[in-house]
Amino acid sequence: MIPNDPMMLLCYVNTQLRDFYPSLQEFCRAQDVDMDTVTEKLRTVDYEYDEKMNKFV
Repeated sequence: MIPNDPMMLLCYVNTQLRDFYPSLQEFCRAQDVDMDTVTEKLRTVDYEYDEKMNKFV
């Protein structure tokens, strides 16, 4: 289960991307979460996924 709070989610997702997953798509598939849900929640705190950096910035 992933965190619901946007800032906790940001930390969790970026750590997972850095340590375990080569892309947001792979992370979402492995965690069985909807990519749009994750990106929309992180947009509420002004973060966007950067594919080249493989993290939310």
